[in-house]
Amino acid sequence: MTTPEDLSSMGTVTNLTGVGAVDADLDRAVQAADAAALAAGVSVREVADLAELAGVVALYADIWGRDANPPMTLELLRAFTKAGNYVGGAFEGDRLVGACVGFFHAPAEDALHSHIAGVSADVLGRHVGFALKLHQRAWAMLRGVSEIAWTFDPLVSRNAYFNLVKLAARPDEYLPNFYGAMLDTINGDDDSDRLLVRWRLRDPAVVAACAGSPAPALVADELAAGAVVALGIGADGGPEPGQLDGTTSLVAVPPHIGALRAADPALAQKWRLAVREALSALVDDGARITGFDRAGWYVVTKEHQ
Repeated sequence: MTTPEDLSSMGTVTNLTGVGAVDADLDRAVQAADAAALAAGVSVREVADLAELAGVVALYADIWGRDANPPMTLELLRAFTKAGNYVGGAFEGDRLVGACVGFFHAPAEDALHSHIAGVSADVLGRHVGFALKLHQRAWAMLRGVSEIAWTFDPLVSRNAYFNLVKLAARPDEYLPNFYGAMLDTINGDDDSDRLLVRWRLRDPAVVAACAGSPAPALVADELAAGAVVALGIGADGGPEPGQLDGTTSLVAVPPHIGALRAADPALAQKWRLAVREALSALVDDGARITGFDRAGWYVVTKEHQ
């Protein structure tokens, strides 16, 4: 059973009074968060000190290439922490190498919106982002929150795999050009389309994924079972529209959209529009995005015919 000392060691609380009883699901969530941090070689904890919050601002400015206009300001982070929202940091020794920020939804919605997360380029591949999200999950569960929502760019294959497979979050809504022009080194001048996902923290699929047993989709299996290609990749590397009438449909994304934006912005924009049209049409017709294959395919399923 998790003890107050266990929870305070992961940076979640120092006092359980008024927060709610510790339960078995929370105990497992804390253990999973601790294991993820250990595997990544970092410690993850809440950040509230002004100097460390300034470090979060600087880290985000570096990741997004926005020194003059960082994605988060010190004043806003300070206000978030004072109001009881989530600011978590991943540390390698004393050095901040990752951070995640979230704020609460309206009271009746029982959810946290995870607005921004990023890790330093020199720790990519070490699963620091996974450790951050699992810390955020345990932190939210400790406060009685059942769901965390966030958005991500549906063209970024590695993020789709991370969100839909490694974390088992479920897409809820396609949001065209959600933020407007962002003009940073990651997004360029592309439209800021986003998928809104919801992470139901006690869902069995989420519990399994956080314990290291995700359930990735396999396109070969889906095709063998009768899936159709709604959007494929043409011989020129561009999007190739297919059928939109399948019970299960597959929607491709380019392998490396960041490199494509730099090398061929026009082709990147074609991909943006093609993925937007395919996913929006399928979802509007009653389908749900139910999985992602690491090779770069969304699996979209119609529940009722």
